[in-house]
Amino acid sequence: MNSTLNYLKSIVSVNGYVDREQACESIRKNIVFRGPNVVILACAIVLASVGLNVNSIPVIIGAMLVSPLMGPIIGTGLGLGINDAELLKSSGKNLLIMVGISIITSTLYFIISPLKLEHPTELLARTNPSIYDVLIAFFGGFAGILETARKEKGTVISGVAIATALMPPLCTVGYGLASLNWQYVFGALYLFTINGVFIALATFITVKYLRFPSVVQEDSVRERRTRRLVSVLLVILIIPSVISAASIIRETNFSRNASKFVGHTKTVGRSYIYKHSVNTSSSPMTLDLFLAGEDLSYDDREYLFKEAEHYGLNREQVVIHDEATFTNPAAASSDLLREVFERNEDRAQTLRNEVDSLNKILNSYKSAELPTTAIAAELSAQYSGIKEVVLTQGEGIVAEGDSTAVNSQTIAIIRTAELLDEEEIAKIENWLKVRLGRENLKVLNLK
Repeated sequence: MNSTLNYLKSIVSVNGYVDREQACESIRKNIVFRGPNVVILACAIVLASVGLNVNSIPVIIGAMLVSPLMGPIIGTGLGLGINDAELLKSSGKNLLIMVGISIITSTLYFIISPLKLEHPTELLARTNPSIYDVLIAFFGGFAGILETARKEKGTVISGVAIATALMPPLCTVGYGLASLNWQYVFGALYLFTINGVFIALATFITVKYLRFPSVVQEDSVRERRTRRLVSVLLVILIIPSVISAASIIRETNFSRNASKFVGHTKTVGRSYIYKHSVNTSSSPMTLDLFLAGEDLSYDDREYLFKEAEHYGLNREQVVIHDEATFTNPAAASSDLLREVFERNEDRAQTLRNEVDSLNKILNSYKSAELPTTAIAAELSAQYSGIKEVVLTQGEGIVAEGDSTAVNSQTIAIIRTAELLDEEEIAKIENWLKVRLGRENLKVLNLK
């Protein structure tokens, strides 16, 4: 057991693969924000804004690869880990400047952009953080600092930049400011803050684990102040992030359970849930159900509440709206009609596909049919002694050496008063090949 544990430790150990001094130097260089970095950041913001504006994922990915935003965030985590107040100040100042320039640039873009999307899907995705965003930022931060500290560099940083997606939320803030949509502004800022905090937190933990050398101050008083500052910042960083993560987990679980509940309980009595909305910002969180049909009886309401409890939703969290359907039938008509239309359209498309498939099968059968009646009449007109004509087709097996082959065979059976000679049979056979368009044809003459 000890040997197995030692072997596993040797596999996961990273101490022999990192260069701490080189990592610190590289991070310090990447937090500098002047010269080309300013232009690159502005270009990355415009690229990301265009990508979000047209819902183009490749353009958004390209902008995330270009962006220099990761540097100051990792620098903040490093500063906390090695008790470097100057690095903390420099990283924080540069990060705030970068964020400000990003928001201003994206706001100007969306103000002058002539393209207005009716359903900005990618923008909406940047306003509702979930627990998955926390996990992506946290483990992306681990990967980012390990790649920075590794002696042999790879392509991890590019992957981390794409996964953590720091640029799109800032562009969404700009879109929110340009359109005066404060839900977009605060939602996107919240998502960016979560990403930044958990990347910095992962960097801090990794720096401590790898035992990066702490900055030693010559002045003992200044050193104590630096330690206090770092401790306060750590508390400010960790406690809100834990509370935020716990809150996001609750909201994500509630939304998921609410969707499962609605999907399982579409009809209640003679009523139908045509729309639902989840409100995670209220206390307690609520699920609003909008029903069309007959008024719910007491038993139907109790059934809904009991079903909701199976999915972890309390009675006070389920709000039922069924009165407006009858006092104002037009309130729900558009949503209900759209739902009915979509269902009918799906069923109609399924039926159309089935009809097309059956038509193909029918056509294949029709193409394989032989015009026996017409052939019999034409042959009888040419040969008066013909009493009966039978046309049939099937598969024949032909031996070819050690193997066998299957080919299609058409057979014409002609019954006559007297057997025809070989020349007449050959003429009939050639005529039938041309008439039926089938080369593999054989005529049998019976008396």
